[in-house]
Parts: sequence; C-alpha cells; structure tokens
Amino acid sequence: MPGDSRARRPDNQSARGLRTNLKKLSIALALAGLLLATALVGWYGFHGIVAEMLSVGGWGFVSFCAWQLATIVVLGVAWRVVAPPGGRLSPAPFVLGRLVRDSAAACLSFSMIGGFVFGVRAVVLRGVGWTVAALSMVVDLTAEFLAEIAFALGGVAVLFAQSTRPSLSWPIVIAIAAMLGIGAAVLRWWKGAPLLFARFARKMLGDRFSGQSAIAASERELADMFGDSGRMALGTGLHVIGWLCKGFGNWIAFRLLGSHIDIIGAMAIEALLHALLIPAVVVPGYAGVQEAGYAAIGTLFGIPPEISLAVSLLRRARDIAIGIPVLLVWQFVEVRRLRGAKSPIAPGDEK
Repeated sequence: MPGDSRARRPDNQSARGLRTNLKKLSIALALAGLLLATALVGWYGFHGIVAEMLSVGGWGFVSFCAWQLATIVVLGVAWRVVAPPGGRLSPAPFVLGRLVRDSAAACLSFSMIGGFVFGVRAVVLRGVGWTVAALSMVVDLTAEFLAEIAFALGGVAVLFAQSTRPSLSWPIVIAIAAMLGIGAAVLRWWKGAPLLFARFARKMLGDRFSGQSAIAASERELADMFGDSGRMALGTGLHVIGWLCKGFGNWIAFRLLGSHIDIIGAMAIEALLHALLIPAVVVPGYAGVQEAGYAAIGTLFGIPPEISLAVSLLRRARDIAIGIPVLLVWQFVEVRRLRGAKSPIAPGDEK
C-alpha cells in the first residue's frame, strides 16, 4: 500500500545512512592502521623486512597457505557441530562460510562484524536456513571465545616462564584481564545477540535480507543450541584445536623467516596477540594494530621487531592470496544466482 511504502522510506534512508557511516568509519580506521603499519615498517627498515619476507620462497609460502586452509576446515567443522543436529547438514557449507567470513574480514573494508554477515550469507547460499546459519554463528562465536580464553591463559603462563623482559609483561597481563572481564560481560548478556546481529545484517546489507524476521523471535532455538552441552563442549574443544592450529601456523611463519623460537613460544605469541586484538575488532583487518602487537609481544620473547613485523606482513600476504580468489568465486556465484532469479521466462516455456 502507498501508506506502507511511505512508512518504510525513513527506515530505508536510516539504513543507507548507517551503511554510509560504517563505510566511512571502516575506511578511516583502515587508513589510520595502514599509516601505523607503514610507520613501523619504515622505522625498523623497509628493505630488511621485505628481504626477510622474500627469503621464505615460493614453496614455503604455499605450505604456509595450505596450513591455514587446513585450520579453516577445523573451524568450519566446529561451527557445524554447534548447529542443530537435524536435517543432516553437511560441514561443507559451514567450512565455506568460515572461509568467506575470514576472507571478507581480511580483504574488504569491513570490520570483523561485517565478515560475520558475509559468512552467514555464504552458508545460506549452500541451502542452510538463514535462522540456523545466523543463530549457530552466535553460538559458534561463543564457543570460539571460550576456547580463546583458555588459549590466552596458556599464553600468559608461557609468557612468565619464557619472557626475556618480565617487567614488561605486566601490561600484557592487565590487557588479558580486561579482555576476560569484557568476555564475561558478553557471555552474561548473550540473549540479545541474535536480535542485534539481525538488525546489523539488515541495515548493512539493506533489502537483501528483507523478510527474514524469524531470527528476531528465535530465542528458544538459540537457548536449545546453548543448552546442548555435549555439542557446546565439542564445539569449544574443536575451537581449542583450531587455536592450537593457528599457533602452529605462527611457528611455521617464524621458522620460515629463520627464527629459532620453539612451538610453545610461537603459540604463546599467537594467544597474546589475539587477546590484545579483541578491542580492535572494529579496525578492518586489524590494520596496524596487528603489526604493533607483533612487534611488542615478540620483543618479550627475544624476537627482533624486524622478524615479528615480517611475520605479520607474511600473514597478510597469505590472507590476500587465499581471500581474493575466495571472494571472487563467491561474488561470481552471487551474480549467477541473482541473474537466474531475475531472468524472465521465455515465450513458450510457460506450462
């Protein structure tokens, strides 16, 4: 009805305004982070850091990327585990969703939250219902965060055992404690997460998710997912394995660059880095923040800043090498789907 159309117009304008503001904020934070990363690389020597990266070689870089893909499979399976058991859902859509989610967060001018939305969208395109995909992501994020807390605590223990500069370890510990407090608050108020996530998705992607209002009334489904203690424990356990896989990938990067750090130390750096990155979730790709974190934490383990910065840049190169092809294929699938939905029925095809 005309009246309904007029009533919806302010909401559409508000959604467009929010998307514009989010885009501007993301671009501003990305530029600020890029400037910070450039300053750090310039301070410690651009040519030396680039030379360190090139020393990895082609096969070394391929093995680094291959390990990341294996890690994503583990994380995708963890997402599938916490989803409802009915429907005989394959893990494949959730592995694809995790791949798209991480690729979008690393390569596009969105924060991690934007990557969550695109990850859910990728799962939906593989035939999983929007409600199941979105609600299971909320549960999966909780399981991942619980695993991250355990991983971070392990990193703190290793920090005190191996740090070459114990007096500088306390700021890291204070940051970890603040992260735990924030995490406890988030877990305390998880009931509002699905509604907030749905609103963000609609306002960010406009009418693409119009008509998907069922998620706003799905608290019972969410409670059922959280209440399945067996699946929740299994999902959290798989995420612990996923964090350990990330830590092992960090060790691979250090070893490729010639560092003699042991596996435990490399995993501790990964744990502490991600704990410190939690407040920077609104910064696209953690631009600049990741480099600063690597340089600071690596120093506590006796790693020269040049090596730590080279590891950070090597990770970014890996994320781009994986993420760009994934996003191109995903967009190709989206375009084909939209064209198929809009294509008219040819004369004579009607039945």
